Amino acid sequence: MKKLTILVDMDDTIENLLSCWVEYLNHKYGLRVKTDDVRDWDLSLAYPSLTDEQVYAPLYDDRLWHNVKPLPYAVFLLKRLKEKGHEIYIVTSSNYQTLKTKMDAVLFRYFDFIDWNHVIITNNKQMVRGDVLIDDAPHNLVGGEYQKILVNSPHNRAFDAKAHGMKRANSWLDVYRYIHEMESEPKL
Repeated sequence: MKKLTILVDMDDTIENLLSCWVEYLNHKYGLRVKTDDVRDWDLSLAYPSLTDEQVYAPLYDDRLWHNVKPLPYAVFLLKRLKEKGHEIYIVTSSNYQTLKTKMDAVLFRYFDFIDWNHVIITNNKQMVRGDVLIDDAPHNLVGGEYQKILVNSPHNRAFDAKAHGMKRANSWLDVYRYIHEMESEPKL
């Protein structure tokens, strides 16, 4: 089995930020936007009646991060991959003002087998080297020198992952299956 360096995004890749964020905005402003209504990376497009400040303010509210939960199977399968000997790195472009709360409330709370030595903070994920990047944002995958797994999300459904050399994962079970296939590939 080939040991891999697995790079993993956080938001909407291992946890459910989008659904919590939509729920927060709907509750605060009495709106009825559904997560499936979000068709673009820019969440403000799904909330035309709100200002950008109103849409993005929840990211600075600690209560939001305490409601964010792992996606199904993400904890179990990432832990399993680590136990199999793979290096797991969280690669996030988190805002420095929310980083500590996000890490404590989500990453280190649920993914306690990952520590700060395995967290990379960057807005340019193409600069990070690894065997595979798992992310929900196509712009983070395009141009990177790694295999690419696009985690399905409402905002990326129209993106043609296959045409860009990516595998689309509808769940962490798909992610695990793709990683298993990569483990079996011969070393170059």
